[in-house]
Amino acid sequence: MDHIRENLLAVEERLDGALARAGRRREEVTLIAVTKTFAADVTIAAYNAGLRVFGENYVQEFEQKAPLLAQLEGAQYHLIGHLQSNKVNKATPLFHCIQTVDSAKLAQRLQQSGRALEVMVEVKLSEEGSKQGCAPEDLAALVDSIRAMPGLSLQGLMTMAPFFDDPEQSRPYFARLRAMASAHHLPALSMGMSNDFEVAVEEGATHIRLGTVLFGKRSPRP
Repeated sequence: MDHIRENLLAVEERLDGALARAGRRREEVTLIAVTKTFAADVTIAAYNAGLRVFGENYVQEFEQKAPLLAQLEGAQYHLIGHLQSNKVNKATPLFHCIQTVDSAKLAQRLQQSGRALEVMVEVKLSEEGSKQGCAPEDLAALVDSIRAMPGLSLQGLMTMAPFFDDPEQSRPYFARLRAMASAHHLPALSMGMSNDFEVAVEEGATHIRLGTVLFGKRSPRP
């Protein structure tokens, strides 16, 4: 697992460059290590390398891994994949933050779970059919709904830009999300992945979600 530590050092160097270009500080950006489809020992190795925040996409997969990670003091887990309403009761005990709230119905289900949760609203800015999220025109109503729910702490917005060979092409998506968050006085911006995180940081990302650049190519999900 030594490659994880080496990869993290390389990522931190690139991150420092992006922060310098943007005139920002390292503490302004949370690096989320995306451990979906990897075994628990990869998460443990990443923790030992200094990472503390981990992203998972699938409730059922993480439910199986979680008992193996109980000893990782201070680790936090964010759900960054689509959450179905019927999996809310399984998800809420497992995750510190649900980044993919995309409807008032889902928010209400989370509220009814009785657990205090941090949440983000996922906004669909791409035309790709595979992307999930709240439509931009519905964002204001959803933000108002969540803010009225005492059990949910709305942190900010999340999006997935389309994949581009040239990461500069992601910049308009990140700039748009930043403007939307500013309009709603939301401080957190979860945007940017392995291929475009430097551009995301330059555009104000507070959370970047990195998998491949840390862990290498992942195996297909069984």
